[in-house]
Amino acid sequence: MITKFAQPDWAALFAVNTPLAELGARATVLYVVILVLMRVMPRRTGGELATIDLIFLLLIAGAASNAFGEYKSVTEGLLLIGVLVIWDYVLNAASYRFRFIERLVSAPPIPVVRDGKLLRRNMRREFLTEEELMSSLRQQEITNLEEVKIAYIEAEGAITVVRRR
Repeated sequence: MITKFAQPDWAALFAVNTPLAELGARATVLYVVILVLMRVMPRRTGGELATIDLIFLLLIAGAASNAFGEYKSVTEGLLLIGVLVIWDYVLNAASYRFRFIERLVSAPPIPVVRDGKLLRRNMRREFLTEEELMSSLRQQEITNLEEVKIAYIEAEGAITVVRRR
């Protein structure tokens, strides 16, 4: 019994049981689907993750790990991670070089205040409450909407403000 713990099966640990093309296809499909999901989700104020967002991300991670298949070797896991890293790098590089790709993968900033007036339709679309907006403005030492020329909710959820002169 002790020999099982003392003698790992190194061949099984690094053996590749799933075809490499299948591993690459699984990782690619999951990367694209999760990217699309994250692109269409509303942004959170200040870039924070609300509890519901964290639960959603954990569920995605769990579902993705099941969708990767039941690989048993470290090598297969490393190959999947490698494919995901490559896709992340390729999309970041492509979005840097090609504006249309940047628009596909990154959400544009959305105005939520213009000339001291709330743009409630945009706020509703991003699930941004007036209290959350005012909290963010107070953190930037703005106490009155009249001080704001324009305020945007950025892709990562932060609120950027241009003050009136």
